[in-house]
Amino acid sequence: MGRPGALSCMCPDAQGGIRDKTEPRPEVWRVLDAGRQAGDKSKRAVQVRHVLHVSRTGEQGSAEVAAAQRGMITRAQLIAVGFSQRSVDRRVARGVLHPLFRGVFALGHPALQPLAAETAALLYAGDDCVLSHETAAAIWGLRRTPDVVSMTLVGRHVREQSGLRIHRTLTLDSRDVRLRHGFPVTAPARTVIDVAGKEPSGVVERALNEARVLKLVTDPELHAAIERTPLRSGVGLLRKLLESERGPALTRSELERRLRALLEQGELPQPRFNEPLLGFVVDAVWPAAKLVLEVDGYQVHGHRGAFERDRARDQRLVAHGYVVVRVTWRQLVEEPMAVLVRLAQALAWAAGRGEVR
Repeated sequence: MGRPGALSCMCPDAQGGIRDKTEPRPEVWRVLDAGRQAGDKSKRAVQVRHVLHVSRTGEQGSAEVAAAQRGMITRAQLIAVGFSQRSVDRRVARGVLHPLFRGVFALGHPALQPLAAETAALLYAGDDCVLSHETAAAIWGLRRTPDVVSMTLVGRHVREQSGLRIHRTLTLDSRDVRLRHGFPVTAPARTVIDVAGKEPSGVVERALNEARVLKLVTDPELHAAIERTPLRSGVGLLRKLLESERGPALTRSELERRLRALLEQGELPQPRFNEPLLGFVVDAVWPAAKLVLEVDGYQVHGHRGAFERDRARDQRLVAHGYVVVRVTWRQLVEEPMAVLVRLAQALAWAAGRGEVR
């Protein structure tokens, strides 16, 4: 897929590989469906292969390899384009090659391109390796980039290196792997499961919601990934989060009844319910305090249009001086005291600014 006479990629489409069309770079890695696993027809094994082919030699060849790999090149690739072991060592000594991991170098200067560390980690690990866990979550846009690169090796081992966090698995289903920015990376559903095995529930819930808003994953895909890996450590927490979202499905009358009872219990003033306000109908409003309460159902997490509309509504209310407090139906039912405290704090703050009469 590179320019003629520069770099080309092997492994034709007939082999069942997944191609990433997000970038014009030459193809470096290929994700292959190796077919159904022996003894378990419900699973399909994955193979990950480094497929970059070099058609030039010497300095031109090394420059083209590094250009395709975000400035990274391995000792084996340098040998392949015609350098000797001794000449590689001399270039390291002169500062032309800058070691990052064992046998992996930045060519030219030590300043790394974006995603260069992830590239170097995959080059170090070799075939049948994917970026996973925190690193995969960052690549999918679900969290910030971590300080170390996390990756999962399938059925093999490599030596630990500083800056790497290595996970191992005997098998990995091809449906749980994607190409993203040219990298083999765990699919969004599998990534959320892996994050759930390492992070607290609040972090996992935010990652799950972000994946839905970005339309990276659907609930059927999540449940299918869970069924493929029912014993992974993050499955229990993810099941609990998914179950908690199913209910309760409160009607407006039930919502009003619960809120009235909760506010009476806390000796807080009652709002106006289902009140027209600035062209919207809000769940509850304290007009004197300019405080609005909105109770969100699951659709906010699963439907981007609803998410965007609600944010636009919030922005207009805030622009007119209102404070908007959002809680979920689950919080109202399972954590009513926490909701009561939030409302009491909001009303106290409004009283402090002199707007409650």
